[in-house]
Amino acid sequence: MRYHNITHDDMLNGDGLRVVLWVAGCDHCCKGCQNPSTWDPEGGLLFDDAAKQEIFEQLDKSYISGLTFSGGDPLFSSNRTAVRQLAEEIKAKYPDKTIWLYTGFTWEAVRNDPVMQYVDVLVDGEFQQETFDANLLWKGSANQRVIDVPESLKKENVVLFCGDYN
Repeated sequence: MRYHNITHDDMLNGDGLRVVLWVAGCDHCCKGCQNPSTWDPEGGLLFDDAAKQEIFEQLDKSYISGLTFSGGDPLFSSNRTAVRQLAEEIKAKYPDKTIWLYTGFTWEAVRNDPVMQYVDVLVDGEFQQETFDANLLWKGSANQRVIDVPESLKKENVVLFCGDYN
């Protein structure tokens, strides 16, 4: 997996203060995307032990709510295995931290992906410039959904996320 950035103390990409991993690789190529520089799967830096340690150092802080995977697309084919492995490791090491994942794929297309057992909130769907609204919470366009993954898996139907887990 490759990545472009790790941001600290982020308040825009999920509930609470978060660390965000911006992965490389996306083939949705949404018109108006805020991160087109992340589309190239060969762009950015190789995700290595130093990058993982940087994330863990942030997650060690009590005020950090969790990790958000964004990009690019964390569910781009070349990212899926590494994202799942990292999510699994984070859930084991930090069970009280939440994992958010942004993807251009819909819930219906990814709900059976093995990574979903580690994701708390999924923001799904391609960004649609024509339905962009700067006032939307945690998403860029009205077609996207902020999904409570554990509840959706349990009920076998989409359950929207309405607030924090604490």
